[in-house]
This record gives sequence, structure tokens and C-alpha cells, in this order.
Amino acid sequence: CRMLEKYNIAWVEDMVPWQYTDQYVRLQSATSIPVCTGEDIYLKENFRPLLESGGVSVIHPDVLTAGGILELKKIGDMAGEYGVAMAVHMAESPVGCMAAAHVCAATENFMALEFHSQDCPWWNDIVSGTGKPQIRDGFIEITDRPGLGIDGLCDEVLSEHLKPGSGLWEPTD
Repeated sequence: CRMLEKYNIAWVEDMVPWQYTDQYVRLQSATSIPVCTGEDIYLKENFRPLLESGGVSVIHPDVLTAGGILELKKIGDMAGEYGVAMAVHMAESPVGCMAAAHVCAATENFMALEFHSQDCPWWNDIVSGTGKPQIRDGFIEITDRPGLGIDGLCDEVLSEHLKPGSGLWEPTD
């Protein structure tokens, strides 16, 4: 990390497994770069040791792996109590993206929402009801309509991009 300090990067991420709180404390005290982890952490109480110890400057939870919309909001609020920013991990569909965006808009210490699908030309076409493109100039418009602002899934787009031999909405028993 010391070699990277001159580049003024936003943070270093997941340098060790998140369960090793003591190692995060050592890492955080050894560098001026903010230290971040959290995309694999489930539920608020599992973030607490990292926050209480001062081992992270940024948390990076994911709405789908942290426990959902309400749990992500609780995680962000708890991090704010420790002066820790929240950068949300998001490698999901437009549905997951809107869920994360709604939490981000409602969380005071929100810093950034990660996005992985910029190279997927049909990503915006998976849902109807949101603006096209869903992300415009680095921003997501949050609707004032009930729910996430998504009218529906576009089955024909999803069907075009399924793994060969699989079907849409198959039973999961």
C-alpha cells in the first residue's frame, strides 16, 4: 500500500479476508490509503467488528449479499455512526441496481455505487419503466413512484441471452 500512496487512489479493497479484523487494523494503521471491504459480508452485525476496531475507512456491502434493502440501509447507518463511508458493490441486473440506488439515495454517508455492466449493450433492456439508459452521465434517476420504479421484466430480452438449453422461469424445485 505504501508504494501506491503516491497515486492518491480512493481505497484499497479486500486486501485480506474480511473476518481478519486485527489484520485490517494493522493495514489501516500502516497506510494513508483508505481501506475497504464488505461485498461478501452478510448482515449488519458482521460489519460491527471492523467498524468498532477502526480497521476500515470505507465499507463495500452488496444489497443482494448483505441481506436486502433494509439491511443495507442499517449497515450504512451504522457505518455512519463510526465515520465510515459506504461505497455499495453492485454487479447485478437493473432490478438490483435500482434496489441499491434507492438505499444509496437514503443513506447519508453514501460515497459511490459500483457498476459492472457498462459493456453489456442489452443491460438496460432487461426491464421496462426506468429511464434509458438507466445510468446517464454517471447518475441514476430515482423515481417518486411506488417500488423501485420498474414496471416489469422483458422476457424476450432475457430469453435471447439465456444459456443454451435452459429456459425462462423454470421451476426451482
